[in-house]
Parts: sequence; C-alpha cells; structure tokens
Amino acid sequence: MKNLKITLLLLMLAGFSSCDDFLSEKPDNRTEINTPDKISEILVYAYPQMSYFDIAETMSDNVFDSGLPETLPKNEQNYNWEIQTETNNIDTQAYYWDACYRAIAHANKALQAIDELGNPSSLNPQKGEALLARAYSHFMLVSFWAKRYNPANAATTIGIPYVTKPETELITQYKRNTVQEVFDFIQKDIEEGLPYVTNEYKEPKFHFNKEAAKAFASRFYLIKGDWNKVIELSKDLGSKPAVGKIRDFASYDLMSVDEQRVSYASSAAQTNLLIVSANSIIRRSSYQSRFHLSGARYQEILGSSTSLFGKSWLFNFYSSNSSITVFLPKFYEYFKYTNVTAGIGEPYAAEVLLSNDEFFLNRIEAHVMAGQISLANDELEYFLSTRTVGYNAATDKLTEAKVVAKYPVIADEYTPFYTMTPVQTSYIKAIAEARRRDFIHEGMRWFDVKRFNIVVNHEINNKPTNILVKDDNRRALQIPLHASNSGIELNPR
Repeated sequence: MKNLKITLLLLMLAGFSSCDDFLSEKPDNRTEINTPDKISEILVYAYPQMSYFDIAETMSDNVFDSGLPETLPKNEQNYNWEIQTETNNIDTQAYYWDACYRAIAHANKALQAIDELGNPSSLNPQKGEALLARAYSHFMLVSFWAKRYNPANAATTIGIPYVTKPETELITQYKRNTVQEVFDFIQKDIEEGLPYVTNEYKEPKFHFNKEAAKAFASRFYLIKGDWNKVIELSKDLGSKPAVGKIRDFASYDLMSVDEQRVSYASSAAQTNLLIVSANSIIRRSSYQSRFHLSGARYQEILGSSTSLFGKSWLFNFYSSNSSITVFLPKFYEYFKYTNVTAGIGEPYAAEVLLSNDEFFLNRIEAHVMAGQISLANDELEYFLSTRTVGYNAATDKLTEAKVVAKYPVIADEYTPFYTMTPVQTSYIKAIAEARRRDFIHEGMRWFDVKRFNIVVNHEINNKPTNILVKDDNRRALQIPLHASNSGIELNPR
C-alpha cells in the first residue's frame, strides 16, 4: 500500500513545473488547449497544490504555547494572527493564496477551451469538474481573506477577486468583489457544475467526483444556513453510514505510526472523497512548532472528560519532543528530489480536503437547525459511538438532557448570524466539538471559530494573552504583500 501511494503521488507531481511554466508564459505563447485529453490534463492542476492546514490550525483554539524554546516564524505569526512577510515560503499564507489563484487559472483555461470547442455535451464532465474546482478555490480564499459570511452585511463587506476568465495580459489588475458577490458566484458555479461531475476517473479521489462535489456543496450551504439543501445533498449517506464509509479509527490500532500516516489520506479509504498532494512540511509541524497541540494541554480537547459517554476516544496520539507536543498521525511526507546528488527537492504530503466524516457532521448539524432534534440526536450518538473505546449500545445512550448538561448555553459564546434555541445551541456545540476532535491538525476548527464568532485566547508564556475578540479584523487574513503591491485593496486593521 505504501509503495502504491508513493507511486500515485509521484505521478500526480509529474508535470507540475511544466504547468506552472504554462501559466507564467505570455498568453500568446501558450500551447493551445484544444482536445478533451488536454483539457483533462490541465484540470489535474485545478486544485491548490499547497496546504492551508497548518495556517488554519495554528490560528484556532486547538493550539497552545508548548514551551519549546524556538519555533518557525510562520508558526508564531499564525498564532498571533499576523501578516506573514514571506511571499514564497512553504506553508505560508501568501503561498496558499497563490496556489488557489493558480488553480483557478487552470480551471478557467479549461472552461475557455470547452467553450471554444462549442460546449459539447461530451465535455460536460470536464466542465463540471472545472466549475467545482473554481468554486472551491474561491471559497477557500473568501473563507480566509474576508470576514465571515453574514447576509445582513455581505453586500457591503469586502471579499476577494472572483476570477472567471483566463488572463489575457501579463499583469492583470483585479478588483475585490463583495462577500455577497463571491458567494453568489460560488453558488452559481456549484449549481451549474454539480449535475455534470462524474466518477469516471482512473483515480476519482483526486478529482471532484460526485460525492466530493456534494460534500463541498454541503459545506458551502451550511455556511449560508440553507439546512434543507444540506440534508438533501447528504441523503445518500443516510443516518448510519457504515464504519469504513466514515473513518474506522479502531483499525489504526493494528498499524505502525507510519502506516497510520499513509492510511489516513489513502485513496483506498472510503471516507476520503477528495485528496490533494500538497507541497508542505506539515508532517514536521509537531516537532518544529512551539505553538501546537501541547502535551500538557491536549487532554482538554481529547481526554475522556470530553466524552458524552465518559469513555476514552479511539484517536491514537503520539508524543514528540519528549511529550512537549503531541500529534495524531495523519500526514506522511514524500520527498521529490530535484537533485539527488545534492539532496535537493520538495516535500509533499497527501491531504484529505473532503470526507464523509465532515459530510455526515454537516448533515447532523442541518438536522439540528431544521428542528429535527430527535433525528440529529440518533445520528450524533452513532457518530460518537464509532470514535469511542468500549462503546456499549445498551448503556451508552445520548439524550437531550445529557447534551444540554454537557454543553450548557453560555451567553455570547456561539453567535452565528442566525438565531438558535437553547437546545439547538447545546447540540451545535456538541457537533462543533466532535468536528474539532476529528479534524485535529487539519484546520477545520478555524472555520467554526470564524462562523460562530468564537473568542480565542492564545496564551504566551511570560507575555499577556493575545485575545481574538468577536468580529476582530484579524479574523480576515491580511492580503499578501505582493498582491497588495499589485493593486489589491488591503483589509482593515
């Protein structure tokens, strides 16, 4: 399995430089994309080839000051919600910004080629993939570099440039759309592309296949508050997706740490719907980052006291740096040598961008918000049971009273743009904590921090606590310097 995954990753990386060269060429010098095979080839690169996981995770309340004597500059900057001055360093904010717009450029070039070929129905699968890929990258950009979506002010809140056409000039000036405009464009691309996507790929997990497209759409509509749409999109999952279709954490007990790293993002895992090979050193983050999941504090998130059943979780955690930091083995680093003799190359890690685990949690949350508490209760009990050591179906029961007691309503804690009843609030907190645990290290917590406007306290040894208050301007990352230097308006600070 490990050799298979390495081979697959290297196949995906082949030609990466040539596609970058294509995008940096003067438009008139580019090779014409005029056949279905060429369109499919360019769409391989319509996904961000860089990682956002470490950026988002470090900004969230999943990390602590571990006390390591040193750390990487990007780690400290993310922890303090600061702009990063590096414009081309791996795993930095600007690196991911560029990766998203590079992916969008590939999607737009494919869509232009399809249009020039007369928009034949035979190219609908490529068109659907291009539209979903374009929507995804813009969604990630607006999620990081703009304030949260709120329909009450989205039309006046500055968003990010939504790019729908290939560049025709070497230097193109872009204007920032409003958040409402960006969301409208994303929805348009999703609605147009969703009926066209297919599973007919040699490696469907590396493309927007049908299930991945629906999972992404459910994330988008969850942010918008369209609960019925989320429920409709997830109907094929049902209320009890089989273990395997959602992640089988118990199976990792029989594996070594490195085997777990490989298996987590494997295309063979049913739960994994969309995978990318990211140019990233995230595999090393637990050893190199002072601000990480702390060995002294991780039980606050993952200890048995956090369980509604009062039992331990099935997550396998390991220590680094003599237990100063800890990690769950999710990332395996593959090193692509560009000069074997000199030992020079680029690190890559397979990362899961969309999964049935998130998809199912979105479904449960939508049921809560649609007022279907009983159904949501049963689904949440089932989900938690698949993560619990020694779960007993006869005695480990989830009840509304238990959820309300465990997650009491705290005034002004969770403040989305929509209203919630006290019972809904308790269930939403329970689901958010389940998502927090499941996607530790993957940055998912930041999106909940942002949409629920959760206050984050980042303690720093021997310094005042840095507090991200509600509606803090720092919740929107600052525009990268090289982008602002080209005329893109900065975010307020």
